[in-house]
Amino acid sequence: MSAPSSAPSAPAENAATEHDFLVPDAGQRPPGPTPSQSRFQVDLVAEAAGASDDKSPSSDASATATEGPSTDPGVGSEEAKGRFRVVNFADPSGAGSPASPEAAPAEGLQNGDTVMSETSLHSSTGGQHHYHYDTHTNTYYLRTFGHNTIDAVPNIDFYRQTAAPLGEKLIRPTLSELHDELDKEPFEDGFANGDELTPAEEAAAKEAAESKGVVKFGWIKGVLVRCMLNIWGVMLFIRMSWIVGQAGIALSCLIVAMATVVTTITGLSTSAIATNGFVRGGGAYYLISRSLGPEFGGSIGLIFAFANAVAVAMYVVGFAETVVELLNGVDAIMTDETNDIRIIGTITVILLLGISVAGMEWEAKAQIFLLIVLITAIINYFIGTFISVKSKESAGFFGYDGSIMWENMGPDFRGETFFSVFAIFFPAATGILAGANISGDLADPQLAIPRGTLLAIVITGIVYLGVAVSTGSCIVRDASGNMNDTVSSQFMMNCTDAACKFGYDFSTCKGEKPGCRYGLQNDFQVMSLVSGFGPIITAGIFSATLSSALASLVSAPKVFQALCKDNIYPGLQMFAKGYGKNNEPLRGYILTFGIALAFILIAELNTIAPIISNFFLASYALINFSVFHASLANSPGWRPSFKYYNMWVSLAGAILCCVVMFVINWAAALLTNVIVLGLYIYVSYKKPDVNWGSSTQALTYHQALTHTLHLSGVEDHIKNFRPQCLVMTGYPTSRPALLDLVHSFTKNVGLMICGHIRTGYRRPNFKDLATDQSRYQRWLLKNETKAFYTPVFAEDLRQGSQYLLQAAGLGRLKPNTLVMGFKNDWRDGDMMNVETYISMIHDAFDFQFGSVILRLKEGLDVSHIQGQDELLSSQEKTPGMKDVIVSIDTSKDSDADSSKPSSKATSLQNSPAIQKDDDDDGKATTQPLLKKDKKSPTVPLNVSDQRLLEASQQFQKKQGKGTVDVWWLFDDGGLTLLIPYLLTNKKRWKDCKIRVFIGGKINRIDHDRRAMATLLSKFRIDFSDITVLGDINTKPKKEHVAAFEEMIEPYRLKEDDMEQEAAERLKNSEPWRITDNELELYRAKTNRQIRLNELLKEHSSTANLIVISLPLARKGAVSSALYMAWLEALSKDLPPTLLVRGNHQSVLTFYS
Repeated sequence: MSAPSSAPSAPAENAATEHDFLVPDAGQRPPGPTPSQSRFQVDLVAEAAGASDDKSPSSDASATATEGPSTDPGVGSEEAKGRFRVVNFADPSGAGSPASPEAAPAEGLQNGDTVMSETSLHSSTGGQHHYHYDTHTNTYYLRTFGHNTIDAVPNIDFYRQTAAPLGEKLIRPTLSELHDELDKEPFEDGFANGDELTPAEEAAAKEAAESKGVVKFGWIKGVLVRCMLNIWGVMLFIRMSWIVGQAGIALSCLIVAMATVVTTITGLSTSAIATNGFVRGGGAYYLISRSLGPEFGGSIGLIFAFANAVAVAMYVVGFAETVVELLNGVDAIMTDETNDIRIIGTITVILLLGISVAGMEWEAKAQIFLLIVLITAIINYFIGTFISVKSKESAGFFGYDGSIMWENMGPDFRGETFFSVFAIFFPAATGILAGANISGDLADPQLAIPRGTLLAIVITGIVYLGVAVSTGSCIVRDASGNMNDTVSSQFMMNCTDAACKFGYDFSTCKGEKPGCRYGLQNDFQVMSLVSGFGPIITAGIFSATLSSALASLVSAPKVFQALCKDNIYPGLQMFAKGYGKNNEPLRGYILTFGIALAFILIAELNTIAPIISNFFLASYALINFSVFHASLANSPGWRPSFKYYNMWVSLAGAILCCVVMFVINWAAALLTNVIVLGLYIYVSYKKPDVNWGSSTQALTYHQALTHTLHLSGVEDHIKNFRPQCLVMTGYPTSRPALLDLVHSFTKNVGLMICGHIRTGYRRPNFKDLATDQSRYQRWLLKNETKAFYTPVFAEDLRQGSQYLLQAAGLGRLKPNTLVMGFKNDWRDGDMMNVETYISMIHDAFDFQFGSVILRLKEGLDVSHIQGQDELLSSQEKTPGMKDVIVSIDTSKDSDADSSKPSSKATSLQNSPAIQKDDDDDGKATTQPLLKKDKKSPTVPLNVSDQRLLEASQQFQKKQGKGTVDVWWLFDDGGLTLLIPYLLTNKKRWKDCKIRVFIGGKINRIDHDRRAMATLLSKFRIDFSDITVLGDINTKPKKEHVAAFEEMIEPYRLKEDDMEQEAAERLKNSEPWRITDNELELYRAKTNRQIRLNELLKEHSSTANLIVISLPLARKGAVSSALYMAWLEALSKDLPPTLLVRGNHQSVLTFYS
């Protein structure tokens, strides 16, 4: 995409983004000044590149706008370039074409359908921010506090993640647009950190754009009604009286209170999460996933949706059983009881599906009708308790009486325990999330969820307690139903039951034979008996079951749809699609219907009910834990507007939920935990590419900060020494061998920082640096390299290395070892580069760092090889940018690409590697880095490049049986020995044996070998062999000395052949030159390097890796050319070689 020639001021890269996100909304700006009053206008620059997508007439208008010399001097003088263009406003009747800054104002508005909408926003300070928006030309006219500026006042639209319900997302002017010089292009736009849109949010943007006419519910219709219907299940009418009979009034009230405590704490936690920011559809799943992250959210979302689907079956079977009982009463059974339940259940669930698919509006109307029936039934029961009827007395109902209440106060468990009765009641208290589950259909979820949920818990709790007390106060536990079981006067003395007072003797019921069918203990339908009009209670049972089934049938697909939209489980993407203006999940409804039907056909749900309760409780536990976790993480983003929560209460609620799970059914609880854990592990392993700012991230940061500070307060100890490496890799992709080898011994052991020094011919683009930083860090993570990428801008290479040596790291997590590549091309380029390179080694020693240099004879830098990595192609380099890379090895090394011209269209931001992908949310930007560009022609590699590519990958392979030869010639504190030991502990290197080579005297070889063996055994380092080199001081071969002399010849000063002043001038201008005096002074050291190379070729030519002590050169005494020549002579024509020198402080100890 390249910028059109008529619009040089606007970067082409912005065009698409601006077009998508910066189209102003005509409906949101209040009436303000007319164009003639507004002296300045800010144009939204709509480029030709973005105009192809533009469906509005403005794209045609902008393309055909009049071009010609400007008649107004103000129009030509621009105040800013880029996305906003500020020009003097000239003609109220027209505007310049956005596509052409030089265009003269149009003669007038030509289009008859152009709409003008004007608005103003008043700030509390009395200042005004005036907008005038003209749909014909995409233009804002701004005036802030009477001052003409593009600086914007605070506005809610800047903080939206997606399109607003009534318009588009606005983007505030970037810092670059306000701060950069006017002749400079502003930086390319991106989202601020954390503002990237996830696929779900992009979908929400589309939904928001199409949201006209969508049905949204208030807190009563949307939350209160739903929660009350779901909580008042079938238990209220057919189990509550039995619970009172078993547990007594006191313990029944305790059971209700315990269940209400659990649900109230969860309700408070739900309210806290729901008011901590905008809530979208997905209910419990959305709340948990956005708070605790995708791992917990994904596992709970799946089982919560499944539990809701099975709950549909449970409620429908409850309804069908009641119908079958009625049919049984009039001998109208169709086949047998079980099959009748299946038939009625199937018909019912098909009807419910029809209501749901008809849309949320119909479903809400059905719910309100069912609630009216249910409330009528409850009122009918309470009225009935006050009307004592003689005919009902034989069935145990005598009206309110103190003696009956006292008799029923204590428990009378028959085959049950307190916890088993609690387990039967608890499912009646669930359903508090029915409102939250349709959060996407609520007008204001932040207000509706807390208010509706908590009020529903209070109302339903009071009704449950009222029913418990009233049934226990007016009905006896056992009654025969026989009118003749009256007490004769002579037996009155022996009768102690409360019924005796009313002239009935039900003592026969307490015998061994289960003879009685009435009373609290025996008759599930006792509330129908008590009520004023029995059939209304039956209608209430129908209402309770059907409404709960309907709520679950709506909740399950909504939660499942939200889960699928986030693409946490890749195979379920098809269920994310919504239909109609309400985005109804029709596919989810069909799936839920299928699951419900399968369980209805079982027709026996006593085994499944506890699992459902456990699934609900698991999600309650996690909602409570979310609030505790978010409070503990102390993230600034955790600031719910609902204040009535406490982190410790939430933790207690989470523990309570877990306890209740095991109380209800320990086997089901165990199964639930296994399923949640399994799904958690799966999602953790898959690592979905989402970033929701979860409290898990916040807590990780909090802990990392705490531990880093704690670590800083403790002095380092030799036993805990770790090589913490600053590796000069340049781009992490350009030196794979260096990266792989260092990662082999730092992985899970020490810190690794990939340093990259960038120097430029022009002012540095820090935005590029930040973009690169995040991009390459992602690349490292993708490649499972445990390292940090740290780029810096600097005047030159040495200054950059000093920045990194001083500033890289944090507290104790600071590097202590500098790792570089060997400069293979040192004789080909400018010798000042060698001066800089050697100075970096000196700087490392000055900062008390150890130094490590890796040399491969093929070289290290693969960035010039086409197709090896699209990242380093010329189109990605910023114009004028020079990437000075430290480990310089061949003539291709330093700047393969910097000299190539790079147009704005192919600059870093617009490269294929990081082009924002609409579907992938811009997060998958690292993936193209790992693929070859299919369109680019592949050039066959020459032989040297082929070898280089193979050599660069040699440390990625398993090393096999070989040796790591350690030439520990000088004691540097033990780093030369520690690195090979750490290396051979890794899986790739574990088959390699360590061989140790040391210098010694011919007459003391055995003594030296034994001394070294003792030292190594004390260090507990395994070795296969120790070689003492007695002939280390023998003179090297003459041809090798001659070759060395020939190599350094061009770099000698030869001061004896010129005047002293001329020699000094030359030495000052070229400090790297070797003086005759210096050469003579260090003759013995030179010979030793040449001799060592001979010995290395003799002993270690087949080693997998050579680790040898790095020779030291005294600063200021040895010129950089001589030092470089020593390193060259020592390490040439060898297998991979690591030159190592610690900082001469012990890194090994044999003390415990």
